[in-house]
Amino acid sequence: MAFAGGAAGGSTAAATMHTSSYRVKFKKREFLELVEIARPDVIYHVGRIHFFAYDGFVMYTFEGETDYFRQKGITVIEAIEFSNTQWAE
Repeated sequence: MAFAGGAAGGSTAAATMHTSSYRVKFKKREFLELVEIARPDVIYHVGRIHFFAYDGFVMYTFEGETDYFRQKGITVIEAIEFSNTQWAE
């Protein structure tokens, strides 16, 4: 799993090493419930998608709202790409 943008530095690399290539998609309500359970420090945002690594998978939704996460004290990092393909320039 590769996250473009590099804004998170080492934490992105650590999450990448411990996350499988499988992604788990959620509707808004279930994603918000998972955020409460997982308590991520960072949620990444690209276009319509919000995502974070948890329990060895990438959890994501197309129905999240950046302002909600910021109100909960979560850092939202704007990235430019969400991909599971091998990195290429």
